[in-house]
Amino acid sequence: MVIIALSIIMMSSTVWAGTLEDVQKKGVLTCGISEGVPGFSIPDSSGNWVGFDVDMARALAAAVLSDPKKIKFVPLASKQKIIAVSSGQVDLTSRTTTWTMKRDAKQGVDFTKIVFYDGQGFMVTKALGVDSAKKIDGATVCVTAGTTSELNLADFARANNLKIEALVFDGKKEALNAYATGRCDAFTTDVSQLASLRTTLAKPEDHYILPEVISKEPLSPLVRHGDNQWKDIVTWVINGLIEAEENGITAANVLEMKEKSENPVIQRMLGKSGDTGSFLSLDTDWLVRAIQAVGNYGEIYDRHFGPSTKLNIPRGINKLWTQGGLHYALPIR
Repeated sequence: MVIIALSIIMMSSTVWAGTLEDVQKKGVLTCGISEGVPGFSIPDSSGNWVGFDVDMARALAAAVLSDPKKIKFVPLASKQKIIAVSSGQVDLTSRTTTWTMKRDAKQGVDFTKIVFYDGQGFMVTKALGVDSAKKIDGATVCVTAGTTSELNLADFARANNLKIEALVFDGKKEALNAYATGRCDAFTTDVSQLASLRTTLAKPEDHYILPEVISKEPLSPLVRHGDNQWKDIVTWVINGLIEAEENGITAANVLEMKEKSENPVIQRMLGKSGDTGSFLSLDTDWLVRAIQAVGNYGEIYDRHFGPSTKLNIPRGINKLWTQGGLHYALPIR
């Protein structure tokens, strides 16, 4: 019995420390991202990946490897994102992935912290002439395989007694292209992605998003199941970015705040007092580096979705809880 117990402890310890050790040993973070969704993850004119999900991953690389550039991005189709994490192909996936019970409990992955609250909607052409999703009876709708969108579409049709033909594609690009070329009457995915992908169409003004939001889509980075230490690190880096916004800590002032702030919460967050880094097997400046690299949560959101961007997606429920939103950082202490 003693031998068995020791074996279990040793196995647990190996899993617990696996990904952090691997990442630090190879000196690069491998991150799965979407294949190309403006605002979330897309190559810029120089071929560098940029976007909201990209910045979340860069913050992690800064915290763990002291360099936000020590990261390799792996574009993944929707049907690949779970297996890529559970199999160890990537260290985490930071892409538009909905936290569901089945994925969390049965598919070998653990979700970390919700970074974007979304919901599914429909995009149609003005030529279709409908003003409600409940008026698309008899329509053909493009959707991506292996997504919650596919299941939600079927539920919505049944609940509203609509005859909808789903035209299913392996990738989001293929589904969007099919919609753009008239093979479908509508295209369905998360509302934020509809707003994003609409900007890539030849004539965005000819397309609009219907008012109904038919689901809850809480989006979160995910890691391999069982690696508790790695899950904690990803979770608390994101918590740190949200709490940084709550406390007015930005990329520009983080070093000054660390040096001069007399707020005990800020001192603890930025390593001036206490030793929160040791809880994660990191040093005291883990969060300072993350914030320096990408800014706080609000800075990241505004950079990719804010009023000065082409997308201009209102924060809505993605505001802080103090502003009527749902983002609430857990205490770093």
